[in-house]
Amino acid sequence: MNASNNKLNSHKQTFLKGAIFIGLAIFCLEQPSKAFIPYIYEPSRKELEKTASSIGKTAAQLLQMGQPKEAERLAALSISLQPNDYRLWSILAEAQRANNRLHDASQSIAKAKKLKPEKASLWFAEASIALQQKKPEKAIVLLKEGLKLDPKNAIAYFQLGNARIMKVQPILALKEFKEATKIEPKFWEAINNQGLILFEIGKHKKAIKIWRQVLTIERNSEPMLALAAALNAVESGNPESIRLATEALAKNPNYVSSKHQEDQLWGEMLRKATKALLEEPALVGAVEKAIANSEISMAEDK
Repeated sequence: MNASNNKLNSHKQTFLKGAIFIGLAIFCLEQPSKAFIPYIYEPSRKELEKTASSIGKTAAQLLQMGQPKEAERLAALSISLQPNDYRLWSILAEAQRANNRLHDASQSIAKAKKLKPEKASLWFAEASIALQQKKPEKAIVLLKEGLKLDPKNAIAYFQLGNARIMKVQPILALKEFKEATKIEPKFWEAINNQGLILFEIGKHKKAIKIWRQVLTIERNSEPMLALAAALNAVESGNPESIRLATEALAKNPNYVSSKHQEDQLWGEMLRKATKALLEEPALVGAVEKAIANSEISMAEDK
């Protein structure tokens, strides 16, 4: 075979190889290209709901463990997976509230309420946030609507009474607190707040009787110090007042602060009586210790 023939054969082979390559390429293009598309798993709606619920439960547990920042982050994640679950919005609202993001908490609980308007607890939760925002009028409206759905809710009546105090409506507040204790006779906070109102309207003997009643149910620092202040107003420096005040300040040193008392809805008359009590020489040591241990800055006191 001469050189020209060899050259011809070489060209033929090159042509054939090219034709085979093009043919394979056309064949591949004509075939379904499954091998080149990565498989992406798409979870079903049911699976997403289950995952969101699980994350929401974890968020709720973190809230109970005192980790509101982590709880808020997980609650937001759960909602991104399941935005139509009112329970998840409720958890998010509680986490935001714990993080002192009251505006966001109010918006979240409003979304939960929109999804489940017949759920009384959502109305009450939104009212509670409104009270923290110092919006008693809004709270009253929300509480009344919630009580239409759950008329035997003692806590709702208690909160309604607190809103009435903030609105300076003592007689209406007293009525709401009494309604709460009709439902739950040992609801000591509601009984205690009756004492707060009675003292402010000048019924000191009745207030003293109320606070003594509270202490048979719960040895709490608030009714303890309030009773001490009321007794001291009757007899300055009497031993029972000193003993009760010492115990109360040891239990909760924050009550040494007039600002804290006001935050707990103590009226002006009771705060003045407490100030006089805490100036008693026999309480100097207890007061100094309370100031040192209080979480409230005394610079905020009026």
